[in-house]
Amino acid sequence: MKRTWFIFVMILISALEGFSQVEKPPKARILFNGIVRDATTLAPLPNSQIKINRSFTTVSDEDGTFVIWVSRRDTVIFTLLGYQPAYFFVHDTLSGAEFMAGVYMKTDTLSIGEVLIMPRLPYLKYDILKAPVGTDKDMDNAKYNVAVSAYQGKMAISRLGDPASNYSLLRQQQVTNAYEKGTIPSDRIVGLSPLSLIGVAYLLINGFPEKPVPLKSNLTRQELDQIQKKYLETLKKK
Repeated sequence: MKRTWFIFVMILISALEGFSQVEKPPKARILFNGIVRDATTLAPLPNSQIKINRSFTTVSDEDGTFVIWVSRRDTVIFTLLGYQPAYFFVHDTLSGAEFMAGVYMKTDTLSIGEVLIMPRLPYLKYDILKAPVGTDKDMDNAKYNVAVSAYQGKMAISRLGDPASNYSLLRQQQVTNAYEKGTIPSDRIVGLSPLSLIGVAYLLINGFPEKPVPLKSNLTRQELDQIQKKYLETLKKK
């Protein structure tokens, strides 16, 4: 399906170059005041995500308006759930420091399915965390005997003929198995450094940092009407 969108950019004539509600960055930057609308209903689209060079920058306000600073040769992307993305390339041939923009987004006809995301614990196998189930007693005994034989072969080769030593090793293995019964085996425990909890503790005490307040558009009603009129004229020519 071919994506269609309309973005109009018009030079905003201003008698006072310094009239702006925000401090102007270096001259290489360009100020865009604009509005995001539905291409069919012409209704404003609030909370539209605006990305510059694929990096999230801001969202459109409750009335669909937005303000962004861009540089020449930047790529501006407008996205909103249920709509096709709109792209705008800032040409280096643009002359001027302040512009108006009208972004008209078309709805996406593809159905939007629900996606369920759940965290996955790394480095831990599922069979460690799942609820215990019934096991075959004979199989457990066989595994135990094999483990004991391997343990004796590695740790008590010089004392294989000593019944007391063999009994001591078996007794120690039984105590270990009884202690770890119903818990994660000691050879499968993952360590956690307390240093990694410093950042979490700081956020719990001081809270998360506040998001910067997005810039407010200062487009007048006449300018908004001018953008919409230009868009409607373009539709008639098709």
